[in-house]
Amino acid sequence: MKTIGIIGGMSWESTVTYYQVINETIREELGGLHSADILLYSIDFAPLAEMQERDDWDGAAQLMVDAARRLEAGGADFLLIGANTMHKAAPQVEKAVKIPLLHIAEATAEELKKDHIRKVGLLGTRYTLLQDFYTGKLKENGLQVILPEEVEEVNRIIYEELCVGVLNDSSKEKLLQYCRELKEKGAEAVILGCTELGLLLKQGDSELPFYDTTLIHARQAALRSLN
Repeated sequence: MKTIGIIGGMSWESTVTYYQVINETIREELGGLHSADILLYSIDFAPLAEMQERDDWDGAAQLMVDAARRLEAGGADFLLIGANTMHKAAPQVEKAVKIPLLHIAEATAEELKKDHIRKVGLLGTRYTLLQDFYTGKLKENGLQVILPEEVEEVNRIIYEELCVGVLNDSSKEKLLQYCRELKEKGAEAVILGCTELGLLLKQGDSELPFYDTTLIHARQAALRSLN
């Protein structure tokens, strides 16, 4: 079994899901008392969020690089960045270490293509939605990406509520309304493109299927560790 290196804590609320899903998948595959070989480096999210807010992406990338190097030195065979937004630093991380990075957008695009979905709605932070480091990866995989109109409200729900463990029914209804609007624009599915969104939105809540990036990323990591 390969050792999975996870850069987590962005936020720790969703890192819990990574740990759970990876270990559940290993148990499903191997049975018995088996669990995953994992190295987790969980960073303090507050200074990173401040860097994002002031567009200090070089500083944010350096935090990712430092964490990746620690995981590589600790014996990780491959890496996960446990946050969609911080995949903005994926190129710097890949250059800084010799072990491979399992990219969350690539993993998600692979699942969408398996299901023959080509036009997809995307929910996430304003950085994920409005910068091309993420949507560009999806488009490279032949996907047409549709964004919600209320980008700032989605961003607020993520940072002010979900990242601190607050689950509001009113916010859930807003997000589901955005999903209905994405469906009207032609979306065949919705990517939950922030690792915290799955804390509030569950499969079956919307007429459109959800592709929860946290679940997809974690499950692919577990399977890769066995390959």
